[in-house]
Amino acid sequence: MSSRVRTLRPLDDSEAARLRAAELTYLADRLGSTLDGEEPPPGYRRLRAARVVGHGRDHFEAAVAALDDWQVQRRSGAVVRADGGSLTAGTVAVVRLGLPVLGFVGVDAPVRIVGVVEEDQRRGFAYGTLPGHPEEGEEAFVVSIADDGVVRFTVDAFSRPASRLARLGGPLTSMAQEVMTRRYLAALETP
Repeated sequence: MSSRVRTLRPLDDSEAARLRAAELTYLADRLGSTLDGEEPPPGYRRLRAARVVGHGRDHFEAAVAALDDWQVQRRSGAVVRADGGSLTAGTVAVVRLGLPVLGFVGVDAPVRIVGVVEEDQRRGFAYGTLPGHPEEGEEAFVVSIADDGVVRFTVDAFSRPASRLARLGGPLTSMAQEVMTRRYLAALETP
């Protein structure tokens, strides 16, 4: 796992209230659909990737604890400002995605947790985009353990550009999403 972990910062009360009141920027009837592996709505690009990240119940529980503490995003180089400690439906956050080369340049991506899965062999959450996010869509982060003890981390998303910058970025925007997905997956690998 990466040794570079950004700190979790709280959202101030007024920003958290504004984000909780904001409408999601994608289809309301699709909330949480990434947790079930459903196909994306027409006009949205799907990005799904998975990786084995360890073996055994202890590693599963450690991966879930890291997931619940925004470690996937933080270990990927993002700065997360969230409105609470626990990831429950309705939790809001701003994930600042930076360009590693420039460090200080980044994009704020406001999100709201739209679904949580808490099963014995599968745990995770999905967040949906809020106004100000460069994309519109949903992304799920799920850790699962198979009967043979293999621990797998899956990222499943659908999105389309929401901002002018994202639309102008075209293939570069898609490439940036793929790079972040690889960084997310690497965040939970066994050291």
